[in-house]
Amino acid sequence: MRLEFIDKVKANDILGKNVLSNDGKILLSAGLRLDCIYIKKLKELGIFCIYIEDERLEDVKIEKKKFSELKQLSMKNMSNIMKNVYGSGDTNIREVASVVEDLIDCIIGMGDVSKSLYDIQDFDNLTYFHSIDTCIMSSFLGIASGIDKEELVELGLASMLHDIGKTKVPRNIVCKAGPLTNDEYTEMQKHAIYGVEVLSKGNYVSKNVIEAVGQHHERYDGRGYPYGLKGEQISKHAKLIGICDVFDAVSSDRSYRAKISPGEAYKIIIQGSGSFFDGRVVENFRKTFAVYPLGSCVKLSNEIEGYVIKQNSNFPDKPVIRVLYDNITRRPVPFYEIDLLNRFELNIKDMVV
Repeated sequence: MRLEFIDKVKANDILGKNVLSNDGKILLSAGLRLDCIYIKKLKELGIFCIYIEDERLEDVKIEKKKFSELKQLSMKNMSNIMKNVYGSGDTNIREVASVVEDLIDCIIGMGDVSKSLYDIQDFDNLTYFHSIDTCIMSSFLGIASGIDKEELVELGLASMLHDIGKTKVPRNIVCKAGPLTNDEYTEMQKHAIYGVEVLSKGNYVSKNVIEAVGQHHERYDGRGYPYGLKGEQISKHAKLIGICDVFDAVSSDRSYRAKISPGEAYKIIIQGSGSFFDGRVVENFRKTFAVYPLGSCVKLSNEIEGYVIKQNSNFPDKPVIRVLYDNITRRPVPFYEIDLLNRFELNIKDMVV
């Protein structure tokens, strides 16, 4: 299976992975032979890359079925839960907790926590999609940080609900298509405090969850909000959620700006080590998440192009590459593989789009 940018998808290509709607329904099923109409529709939906079946890469498995099903179920549930969370607080929070625990059980069961950032993201700007992506990323990062199961559930719940306070911010501010005024930005910053207020109304979540929701915009050097905390004043869970929240936010479309590539977002996290983010957490982030997804085409520093077929743990920028074409003629060749972990003179220049 290969990851293909939508502009390079051709009629008769076979879809390798389900395409989901905003509420988790299957729009197009894996195995579908695509035509020009389907490709046009995918472009209109803002989907910029999909997985395509490729017999030369048939051993590249993108996502375990159970994990994919849980993500789909989470999307369906969260679209309703986030809208009604104020209603019968106890029931709704318990629904979120149930979804989170199932996701975490699945993630723990996967064994290898190294995960491509592309595989996690669904590339959508809806709040509950962002919440699910942040929850999954935070859970992977929590495992890498040595957090036990009980705390992982708290971490997952806090990350799933980290933006719940935005439901108390005027919609015209949350959805504004343009820069916020100073007053609007001040109001938007209050969503962390509003989140604490919402979750403190009942005895449905722990102090750790409430604390993480209130602190997820605090920064290691004290330049965050709403309290200006720094260093070890910031809760462990908030530090983890803060990094994942920033990554997913900047690499997803927003009403006021276009997304940047996961590679560029990754650099923002790494460059924020010791200032915006705790350096120890950044190091775990670096070891946990792979920049270049399985099945993606990349160009090496020697101009050779190949497809990522395996990730090397702790070395997110040094995967194993399979070369399928001659670099000059572009004709198919008997494939061979390059393990960048053993070829330190080579590096990846960029993804081929």
